[in-house]
Formats: sequence, C-alpha cells, structure tokens
Amino acid sequence: MTEKPQKYDLEERTAEFGEKIIGFCMTLQQDPVSRPLISQIIRSGTSIGANYMEANGASSPKDFKNKIFICKKESGETKYWLRMLVKRFPERKDDITKLWQECQELTLIFQKIVNTLRSKEQK
Repeated sequence: MTEKPQKYDLEERTAEFGEKIIGFCMTLQQDPVSRPLISQIIRSGTSIGANYMEANGASSPKDFKNKIFICKKESGETKYWLRMLVKRFPERKDDITKLWQECQELTLIFQKIVNTLRSKEQK
C-alpha cells in the first residue's frame, strides 16, 4: 500500500511556527532585558504567518509579491531576535536553535518564492 504524499501547507506551517514562538516565550523569565526581546520576537514571529495569509488573499500579483517579501523580511528579523534571546538565555540555546532552524527554512522558502516571481517578471 502506498501512502499519499502529505499536502504541504505553508499557511499551517507559518501558523504553527507563530504558536511555537508564543509557547516558547511563555516559558521565559521576564525582566527588563528579556521583556523587549520577547515582545519583539512575538511580533515578528507571528507576523510571518499573518503576512502569508494576506499574500494568499492579495488583490494583485504585485500585492502578492510585496506580502511574500514582507514574510521573508519578518523571518529574517525573527532570526535576529532569536540570536538575542540566546545571549539572554544561554541555557535555552538548544530550544532557540530549533526555532532558528525552522525560521531559516521559512526564510529560504520565501526567498525561493521571491526569486521565482522575479524570474517570471523578467520573461
């Protein structure tokens, strides 16, 4: 018996990533240093999926491209904040690295989409 290939759902993947960011941040100790870092990463980490949802409802190809580019930018920003969290919470480096790796994969996916859209424009 052959298994059906799993449907790849980027909306779900980005939403789950945002949920993982929120869940992780809920476990962190809040203090004057960590509070702004946590706030920033929650904003950028959840924004990836929100902007992808907007991209899928885009009113034009130009709007779609813009929203995808924002997804890529937000994922890059999220990787930055994850790096800062490692500095504040070195004991959580393994957990943060797993989040960073998923975020890196999302960044590469959005970069591939942007590259594909650009190459179509040049034809």
